Amino acid sequence: MSVVTPVTDWARPARTRSMRDDLLLATPIVIVVTASGWRLSSPATGFVLAVLGVIATVLVVRDRARRYDRRWLIAAIDAARSDAEDSTDLLFADPAALTPFQRLQRARVAARLAAEPVPELYPARSHRTAVLLWLAAVAALAAIALWPDRTRPGAALSPAHEGVARPGVPALAAQRLTVIPPAYTGLPPRALGTLDARVPAGSRLEWTLAFSPEPIAASLVVLDGAPSRLAQSGATWTTARTADRAFLYRVVAQGGLPAPPLHRIDVISDQPPQVRLTSPTDTLVQMSAGQRSWSLSFEATDDYGVQPVASLHIVVAQGEGENVRFSERTVAVRGTGDARRRIFATTIALAGTGFTEPGDLVAQLTVADARTPAPHRIVGPAVILRRPPASGAESGLEAMTRRTMPAYFSSQRQVIIDAEALLAERPRPAPDRFLARSSSIADDQRLLRMRYGQFMGEEVGGGATNAMPTSDAEEGAPPVADEHAGETPPAAPQFGQEAAIVETYGHTHDESEAATLLDPGTRATLRQALDNMRQSETALQLGDPRRALPFAYKALRFIKQVQQATRIFLARTGSQLPPVDLARRLTGDRSDMAARTLASTAADPVDATPSAIWAALDTGSDTAGLDALSRWLHANAARVPDPLALSAAIDTLRRDPGCAPCRAKLRGTLWSALPRPTPGLTRRPAGDAIGRRYLDALP
Repeated sequence: MSVVTPVTDWARPARTRSMRDDLLLATPIVIVVTASGWRLSSPATGFVLAVLGVIATVLVVRDRARRYDRRWLIAAIDAARSDAEDSTDLLFADPAALTPFQRLQRARVAARLAAEPVPELYPARSHRTAVLLWLAAVAALAAIALWPDRTRPGAALSPAHEGVARPGVPALAAQRLTVIPPAYTGLPPRALGTLDARVPAGSRLEWTLAFSPEPIAASLVVLDGAPSRLAQSGATWTTARTADRAFLYRVVAQGGLPAPPLHRIDVISDQPPQVRLTSPTDTLVQMSAGQRSWSLSFEATDDYGVQPVASLHIVVAQGEGENVRFSERTVAVRGTGDARRRIFATTIALAGTGFTEPGDLVAQLTVADARTPAPHRIVGPAVILRRPPASGAESGLEAMTRRTMPAYFSSQRQVIIDAEALLAERPRPAPDRFLARSSSIADDQRLLRMRYGQFMGEEVGGGATNAMPTSDAEEGAPPVADEHAGETPPAAPQFGQEAAIVETYGHTHDESEAATLLDPGTRATLRQALDNMRQSETALQLGDPRRALPFAYKALRFIKQVQQATRIFLARTGSQLPPVDLARRLTGDRSDMAARTLASTAADPVDATPSAIWAALDTGSDTAGLDALSRWLHANAARVPDPLALSAAIDTLRRDPGCAPCRAKLRGTLWSALPRPTPGLTRRPAGDAIGRRYLDALP
């Protein structure tokens, strides 16, 4: 029998005792952590903590037991047995690799160890630490047991008042409604003594009810929804539900009152965050000479909290004309401050963005709130850093005028981009906000149309002649060759020289050919572009961007054709004008003139369902329209100021048709949902007898 086997087994007791002592120390810690999670959070949390604690304990205990290996055993035997003569390692060596003297020494050591048992090699530990730890665990468990339950505060039920109690009829005697808001709100759970509540969207509602006497079954009946059965647990009945929308409900016990009171749960929707630019104060900033960085600061606020990291989208547009180049990138910005009001500040190194030529650098911050699982993402205001052209590239009056920041308005391509972005925005904006944004895009289209219309002899107003496109716009003004450069100014007009007076002080608006600088083909193309711009502007003013996009695209294509025109000349006044038909002059014939009156448009049809039902309820006898009113309310809940109040009034009258106050309450609630009448035109008073005779005498 080999001596290696018994010697190797001597380390097993040490490992066993080490694992036992470590488990004795770790067990109270795991128990306290599990109890804390169970009590302060939920049983599921306690179970998860228990599993994690057991796994961690096993891993740590096994790792500590591995210290008692062969090296430790050799050192422990050499220290415990002096007759081993520090030669215990020879017992674990390969005999073939030993010298004769080593084999002799190995045999002597093995004989000595076999003759006399090896003493206990495991170092004894003090149990004082384990005793103190267990005592502390017992005290902690007692404190946890006495700690008030934060998830279900108010252990006692509040008395319920559901009407007059009847002997032997089950009625609600006590109640408690526990509201557990979503974790992202940061709000603590709360217990209510009533069954009506106003809770954040996504909250978990838990009802704890008590009846007297006990019913056979009970349920939570949601109006226009699926009922929830109450589960009996001792003397109480419980159920739970997630409040995703506002609803009305009643507590119904089998064999109880036929029409218990209705209760109301209102839901507070999570609002999207708001983003405000704090630095710089203007959204359009001109880059200064030698500037190497650009500091930005945004403020984001939210009702429950903003995520600590936002994304800053940077777009660099540089170049001129058709050679505009774009580059985009997104960087992360970490906010500071309270979760409900964070400041996102960053500094952009201009050299790292490649912004080296005249153009624009546009920065836009996107933030998200803490709502889970679908957070709101809001894009903040865009701030523009503009690099002006080099000062040496301009001279004379042009260099003097460029020192002042030109008026900024959108190009034709930007009008198309804004219209498409408005159509693609989800969720769709409110009608009034949608119309306001569409009208704003229409104003940009009007300014651009007036900008190009001056080359067709159109009247320009509102300061549009001084407006200049953005540096990233693709449409520039058609080039103009000055034929009169270097000529002497004309002499002052003399009396009787009508042509000279008109040429000097007049400006022709009714003949576009006399005011244009373009050849006939390019002029016709520009006229088509202006016509399509006008159609696009009209559709945008009416709040219909989808109908405006085809005209905007056509205008963009015609503008491109105008830019590619090469023939430019000054038209001589009267050279291309059609001959005047002298036979029609001063005749007063206006038969071919079109009417200037606007066509009447039909108003939207008015839904007469609520008005008819409101009038029928006045009779006090007909309630057949309640079903029709319920269907109308289900389809038009957004048009009613308080749909839950109207639904409750309908249900109350349906259960008690003879209740006159219920009928009056329903009519009063329905009155606020009736459509407003279309205002009509007030006829001008006809006046007295003399005035009427005068009006009748008019042809």
